[in-house]
Amino acid sequence: MMTTQPILLRDTWTDTAASDTFQAHNPATGQALNDRYPVSDMSTLRQLAQAAAEAARELENRPPEQIAGFLRTYADNIDTHREAIAQIAHTETALDHHPRLVNTEMDRTIDQLRQAADAVENRSWVCASIEPDLDLRSQYEPLGGGVLVMGPSNFPLAYNGIAGGDFAAAIAAGNPVIAKGHTLHPGTTRLLAEQALAASKTAGLPEGSVQMFYHCKPEDGLELIRMPEIVGVGFTGSRKAGLSLKKAADETGTPIYLELSSINPIFILPGACESRGEKIAGSIAESMLAASGQQCTSPGLLILPAGAAADGFINTLSTALTETEPKVMLSADGAEHLDESVRTVRDAGAKLLIGGKRVHPDARFEHTLLSIDAGDFLKKPEAFQREMFGTAALIVLCERSDQFDSIIETLEGNLTGSVYSQPEGEDAEPAQRLARLLRRRVGRLLHNEVPTGVSVRPSMVHGGPFPATGHPGFTAVGIPTAIHRFAARRCYDRADRRWLPEGLRDANPTGRMLRRIGGIWTTDDVGKASPKADQRSVSSSR
Repeated sequence: MMTTQPILLRDTWTDTAASDTFQAHNPATGQALNDRYPVSDMSTLRQLAQAAAEAARELENRPPEQIAGFLRTYADNIDTHREAIAQIAHTETALDHHPRLVNTEMDRTIDQLRQAADAVENRSWVCASIEPDLDLRSQYEPLGGGVLVMGPSNFPLAYNGIAGGDFAAAIAAGNPVIAKGHTLHPGTTRLLAEQALAASKTAGLPEGSVQMFYHCKPEDGLELIRMPEIVGVGFTGSRKAGLSLKKAADETGTPIYLELSSINPIFILPGACESRGEKIAGSIAESMLAASGQQCTSPGLLILPAGAAADGFINTLSTALTETEPKVMLSADGAEHLDESVRTVRDAGAKLLIGGKRVHPDARFEHTLLSIDAGDFLKKPEAFQREMFGTAALIVLCERSDQFDSIIETLEGNLTGSVYSQPEGEDAEPAQRLARLLRRRVGRLLHNEVPTGVSVRPSMVHGGPFPATGHPGFTAVGIPTAIHRFAARRCYDRADRRWLPEGLRDANPTGRMLRRIGGIWTTDDVGKASPKADQRSVSSSR
């Protein structure tokens, strides 16, 4: 029997008004799955926003231990139900059940939540700054409303709106979250939301701290972002959709953090190409094939010197790709979009080397390589920087060494950029020069490594210049800094001690603080005696 699933509103699974319904599909078979899911209307979205705003007033005053307890309990709940969650995610996305979903991505999801819990408890994310000589204090605090989180299609667990990195960061900062599911994996989102609700009730979070709806009309989604109750937005998806959301957010000054598009260029210098080009090609093939190329860090632009070594590299890479059977993509639409992107790059002048066609009737696409000379690339570089979201890449062959530099200067912003070189010899100086140029175009610079595989560690940066993201100063991965996207920096200037948050009171220090002593910035324990600094400087009112 077909059932229309309820949404999560004010801690209750609720059947609300809907403008329509939709079904998920199994991309491996093309068959629609049984359940239907509502397309929520504006009245429902308003209820979600209002509930989040009400929860925010309570949540920002709850002790850190309570929020940390929620995050840890939620992580434990997911761990307990990992098999059921992974199975439905596999059915809805065709991503490998083992090890991808049930182990690798599931472990990352759980670890992100636990890292966020640690950051909440030890308050590392607040970055408290205290100058006792001036009686001046500041720290990061909650935004004071609901955060809307919209996850992508390609990571149903680790980037899911109700469980992924953006969710963990927003909750850790003390904000209620309204999660929007993705139409390709709504059942996965429902199971995760069930565990989030159970954890919220166990932890005693305010009603409405965690809410979820599945879908809405695009114009209604833009109106939701414009609502005053929404104080922050996290989005991972297409450039077209993300820019539309950004425009709506900018109208009201709502902070929005976007992950949009990346081709992740890889530069292979002559020494590396000649000495180990075939080995590098094998590594790149594995990177391209991961998740059928449907990763935001998949290599899509390969730049190397023309010649016999390049021929060997291309032959090895082509063989590795053609000998591997194409896997089912996330959806038939995904295969169609890849087909359109490949045709666009070919129409611009690239030569097809292998693949280039859909494998009918299901959601598969031949593994694809294209090539072009650097001179032709440089005539219209914007035409060849089309993201081909799948197992596809463009090879650019350089006749002259200066063309490497010229190509970098034309690149849009990317999440990653890689340089392969020999440590010594002819590659040494060019590698250093390329690294200096490339680091301005990417969020993460790699040396002799492929870009896939993002370590969920504090030092990681998963971001970059536009259009990789909407802002180059933030990261979606790497706690505690990822939390700052959903936080406000607030200052207390000679404030009554009773007004201060607990962590900013000298008598109750929490960890190491940034402070100024005698005009010098240093870190020290809050509450220590310090020399009298210079008198407060005169400043303007702005």
